[in-house]
Parts: sequence; C-alpha cells; structure tokens
Amino acid sequence: MSVVLRIPRRLYEKAAERGIDIESRVIELLLSEVKVDPAEEASIRIELAERFLDEAEGYLGKGDPVQASEKMYKVVEECIKALARLLSIPEYQSAVKEGRWWIQLLGKAARRLARMLSEPKVEFAWAVAYDLHVWGFHEAKYSVDDIRGDLDHVRWILSFTKKLLEESRTHRS
Repeated sequence: MSVVLRIPRRLYEKAAERGIDIESRVIELLLSEVKVDPAEEASIRIELAERFLDEAEGYLGKGDPVQASEKMYKVVEECIKALARLLSIPEYQSAVKEGRWWIQLLGKAARRLARMLSEPKVEFAWAVAYDLHVWGFHEAKYSVDDIRGDLDHVRWILSFTKKLLEESRTHRS
C-alpha cells in the first residue's frame, strides 16, 4: 500500500532537472526521522522492492526497456539497503551519517554483504543492477530482449533478502 504526496509542480520539476529522485529522498528522510527497528526498515524496503519489480515487469510487457531497467535497478538497490540495515554494516552507518546512500556506498555494501553472507550472487546482482542503471536507463542502449534475462537476478536477490529477513525474525522470537 502506498500514499500519494502532493508537492508543487515547480518544485518537482526543479528537483527532476537536477536528477533528484524525490521518492527516494522522502523515504530516506522519513526513515531517518521515524527511527524504525532494523527488521521493520528492511520490511519497508522489501515492500518497495516488490512494487518496483511489479513495475519493471509491466514496463517489459509494454516494451519499455528504459523504465524497466531503472525499476529493476531499484529492486536491487532496496534489497542492498535492506540487508545493510538488517546487518548494520559500516556502509549503512555512513549512509545515515551522510543523510543518503551514494552509489559507491551501495557498491561497497554489496561487496561487504557478499563476503559476510558467503553469497557472491549479492555482488553479482548489484553489478547487473548498476549495468542496467547506466546502460539501460541513463544511456538507453538496451532493448527488452537485452534485459529480460536480468529479471532472474533481480528476483533472486529479492527472494534472498526476504528469506534473510524472515530468518532474522525467527531468531529474535
């Protein structure tokens, strides 16, 4: 479930001109202010990731590889953030301190998580997502056929993240 937030169009357009992802900024700000526990934040991020996956699949069905690429990237991004919060890794602490997740923090987090969890697919999923973000979204160089197979990696990291969240809840109970 989501809620619509209304802001002045001029502000939205100014932010978009500067490449600011308003939704991500609002979510990060609210999470920093609300101070939810790690499992709850991870759960919120998984909810976002599931929505982005649905949107990505819809864009693929419509033949829009640019938007599908970005939505698939967002799935992986939210999963990396969820795992980073759940495991309280240094990159998460840096993002909190700096007030946002920089792309290099996400890359470093994916690498650390892959090592900590002994699961190289985490780092690989991030590499695929970053490739989609740059070449599929920003450069618009990929077709639907080029990216359709990447859905497997995106679905895998979402499933993996959900499993780890569930295991963390079970261990705390």
